[in-house]
Amino acid sequence: MTSSATLTPGPVRGPQPPEGAPARSRARDIDGFRGLAALSTIVFHVWQQYFRYDAGGSHPPVGNRFVGAVFSFEVIDLFFVLSAYLLTVSYARAAIDGRSTRPARLFLFRRAIRILPLYFLAILVVWASRNATLPGDWQDLVEHLTFTHVFDGQRIFYTLGPTWSLSLEVLFYGVLIVLGPLAVRACRPLRRRGARIAVCAAGCGVLFAVPLGWIAVAHYGVGVPSTDWAVYFGPQARFGGFAAGMGLAVLTVALGGRGRLTARAALPLCALAVAGLYTLSLVSAPENVAFTFYHPLASALWFVLLFGTVHVRRHTIWNRLLTGRWLAAVGLVSYSLFIWHEPVMVQLHDAGLLPGGQAGFPLAVVIVVLAALPVAAASYWLIEYPAGLLGRLKDSNGRPREFYPEALPR
Repeated sequence: MTSSATLTPGPVRGPQPPEGAPARSRARDIDGFRGLAALSTIVFHVWQQYFRYDAGGSHPPVGNRFVGAVFSFEVIDLFFVLSAYLLTVSYARAAIDGRSTRPARLFLFRRAIRILPLYFLAILVVWASRNATLPGDWQDLVEHLTFTHVFDGQRIFYTLGPTWSLSLEVLFYGVLIVLGPLAVRACRPLRRRGARIAVCAAGCGVLFAVPLGWIAVAHYGVGVPSTDWAVYFGPQARFGGFAAGMGLAVLTVALGGRGRLTARAALPLCALAVAGLYTLSLVSAPENVAFTFYHPLASALWFVLLFGTVHVRRHTIWNRLLTGRWLAAVGLVSYSLFIWHEPVMVQLHDAGLLPGGQAGFPLAVVIVVLAALPVAAASYWLIEYPAGLLGRLKDSNGRPREFYPEALPR
């Protein structure tokens, strides 16, 4: 990557979304993050399962608040930051350094085969199991199949509770294919690289600020309670995670090979981010500032942690932990684990296979993890992996691949 301040971007082949990715040496770090996030999500949902409410108030399954802050740690923003970072890298390279990106149709096709087969199958299976007689809650089914349940304050967590986040993921794809080409076009006339970086960074800053403003007005201006799910879980409130990931892509592309952190700088930076995330979980309580702005603040801290992980000169002990074989294996099946862990937990609970009482929470975590992992592995190899092979149907330009070209004349 050139560092010339007067580099003029080269031609870009139309409005073409990316399939960006970090260098392969960093991709394993990302897999490790996915594995940790998936396991943490299971713990969080088992925590919710064992949370109790009565006339005396709310009662978490672990009385010690310092330990409880670990178990109740919510990591959904990490998924958003990671996804936006990976998918925005090519746009950032095109806008800042004049590189080309892949066609929109290829991007959307690959996202579809990555997300939809498993998602649609899981929704149909779980919905059918919970709606024994027709027509059942047909509105719930339609909303989930169209990714619009995130706008329904009543049904947002129906069928597969965690999949509200996939509604935001799909919406982000739509935003990306619109704003990405606009950013590339806006940067094309700018001769100075610094100016192009500033435009991209400013755009990410605006996208991060909008949810902050929405949350502030909704909570402090209008007095909307935190239980109004459609207000606080919709894209207008949760897009900060994607904006942080886009900003991370811009930052890493802007730096290129420069400014890579040494272990002495990276490890304290990562430790500071982890400490901030833990503190945020510890002090967050209904309707206080940390609770109200939890997700934008967490997204910013995930930004710092990811930067201290991927923009390093050489692997640190933290990178070696992330690239461990067991964590990489979990990261490989993390999407299936994310999809199936809640139905597995519910089935175990309904069958009486989870320990009763809040004292059984730690054992329940172990049981759910051990039961969900083989289900996720089977789901990956039977559904995700075969669906991924459909990517070979398109060439690098997004056109149908010609598997049987006409025979050359003799």
